[in-house]
Amino acid sequence: MPTVPADSRAPAASGNRSGLFFAVAAYGLWGVLPAYFLLLRPSGAVEIVDWRILFSLVFCAIVITVTRSWPALVAIIRQPRLLFMLGLAAILIFINWLVYVYGTTSGQVVETALGYFINPIVTVLLGVILLRERLRMTQWVAVGISVVAVLILAIDYGALPWISITLPLSFGLYGLVKKRVGGAVDALSGLAIETAWLVPVAIIQLVFVGLGGGITIGSAGTAHALLLVSAGVVTAVPLLFFASAARRLPLVYLGLVQYLAPVLQFAFGVFVLHESMPPGRWWGFGLVWVALVVLSIDLLASTRTSRRASPLSA
Repeated sequence: MPTVPADSRAPAASGNRSGLFFAVAAYGLWGVLPAYFLLLRPSGAVEIVDWRILFSLVFCAIVITVTRSWPALVAIIRQPRLLFMLGLAAILIFINWLVYVYGTTSGQVVETALGYFINPIVTVLLGVILLRERLRMTQWVAVGISVVAVLILAIDYGALPWISITLPLSFGLYGLVKKRVGGAVDALSGLAIETAWLVPVAIIQLVFVGLGGGITIGSAGTAHALLLVSAGVVTAVPLLFFASAARRLPLVYLGLVQYLAPVLQFAFGVFVLHESMPPGRWWGFGLVWVALVVLSIDLLASTRTSRRASPLSA
């Protein structure tokens, strides 16, 4: 049975450790975003997202300049297909940001957490519907359990939990678009072009917000203004950490670490903000967690099977 030489195992282990660090950093930062956005009150969701877009572009431009990455960005811009795909990605991430910030600032952090709990299951469903992928039996079981969970939550809410549905749908479709561009677009250039696409929308929205007297930057104190300006860094840094993790970590580890963000969001909503959790909501969340356990077991099992089938492990 061939074995991997010790000197080649060491770099792999080192890559896994650094990848795990980047993954935990990325999802940990995403997990505490609700606390950050609540500090931006009295700014509304639209204004927060608009400043997030503008300052993200500024931050990306600074980093691209420092790292001398302009040639890579220009090369992407010269490819109409890539430029169009990133424009589509920009629309999807704009919807995701707006709904997420609205949910957070309107006291619905638990519902946003639910959206990211069911995100892996929605991604599986999108693969079936759009990519014609075939699911294993355990994956179908996870999907079925999650559908029952959403029905229970809908009955408990008295309406469809639209925030919890819109967030994974928009982010799942965003992920599919990003998958299509593949390795042709690095994380930094991709974020820069996506935010550049959204700048006209952000400016128009800020004009309308300003006409209604709703602009808060500069009128709610220096600390508040600095927090709004920092939205660009807060947006870009976790994405860059995630890109670094994705290059170093096996998919199974990345898939399991992703639950850190909604766990932190859920804990913040329930134990810090004391959002209501009636029995129906607990039942719904419980079923979602059961579905995620099933999905995680399937992911681990399929990974082990593929490793056994690999010539390197024979």
